[in-house]
This record gives sequence, structure tokens and C-alpha cells, in this order.
Amino acid sequence: MTKVIASITTSLDGYTTGPNDGPGKGLGEGGERLHYWVFGGPWSYDKPAHGEPTGADKKFLDAAVTRGGAVIGGRNTYEAAEAWGGSNPWGVPFFILTHRTQDEPPGKGFNFVNGLDEALARAREAAGDKDVQIMGGADTIRQALRAGLIEELSISTAPITLGAGKRLFEGFEMALTLEPIQVWQSRWATHVTYRVLR
Repeated sequence: MTKVIASITTSLDGYTTGPNDGPGKGLGEGGERLHYWVFGGPWSYDKPAHGEPTGADKKFLDAAVTRGGAVIGGRNTYEAAEAWGGSNPWGVPFFILTHRTQDEPPGKGFNFVNGLDEALARAREAAGDKDVQIMGGADTIRQALRAGLIEELSISTAPITLGAGKRLFEGFEMALTLEPIQVWQSRWATHVTYRVLR
């Protein structure tokens, strides 16, 4: 049965990006450190990453990729990642939330949709019996949490502080109850998957 799951990486002080994130510096100043776990160690925007996750990080990522049948992401993340070089990095249908659907690039594996409800309906259909994965940015995940759509939330916490940037729960006025169901630990991050209790 298809589940709606979400995942994001934060610093210990709750930031999902450093300050001044955007194209050319997708995760903001110092934000690359959030994703050391994705690339098996240090990397920077000046010297693009060439490594891969290992150990617990690889197991966590592989499990998410195996479960996923469609991905939903935000337009700001799409632009900050510079459209992943113009090619869908996930290998499954990728739905980008935007008010400017007319900007959709032809034949690049991205589907621009206006609104979370439409994105979720299309992603569920595309995913078949696999899960729908909601990724960043933080605003997209907050919208889905507010709407009661997320069944599981994975938060990867990097052992760093950023001091500024965008926070996952910035301005989030709801009370949530989360039940930890899986923990993976590595040098670069602690990955905790929670069941979102209703």
C-alpha cells in the first residue's frame, strides 16, 4: 500500500540550509556540511562531490530509493539545485510544486504542478504500489504536515550547527506527535524515521 513519506536533513540547531541559499549555493553558506552523509564525506560547491554514501548512510538512502515510486519537491529546491543539471536524479516521476507551471522544461523528467493536492494525486497514480516521497524544501514538508498528508517523516541530523538559514519547523504552529520507528547512525548523520501519529 502506498505511503506518503517525507525526508530532509537538518543541523543540530534545526536548519535545513545555511544563509543565502539558492542557485550556485543550493544549501547556503556552509550548508554543504548537511549532506556530507550523501557523498561519503566533505565536499563543497567549489569542488563538486564525487563520493557516495557508505555504511548506515547508504542503507538509509538505499531503503528510501527502493521504496519510492514518485517524488514531490518544491520549486525553490528545484531552482537551488539548478534543476539537477536538467535531468531528474531520482529515476521515478518527479513533481515540482510551482505557481508557474508554464515554465516546465520539455522532456526532462520533471512535472510542474500547481498545488499539493494535484501533486499528490498525480504522484500516487504514478507510484503504483510504491511510496510517494516528499522532499525539501522545508516549506513543502511543512505544507504536507499541516495538511495531514505525511505518514512517515525521516529527519537526518548532521552533527553541526549553522546558526542561520532556513529551519524545518520555522513558523510551524501545529503540535505533532512522532513515534520513532527506525534509527541509523553514522559519522556524518543520525537518521531517524518517525511515524506521524494522528
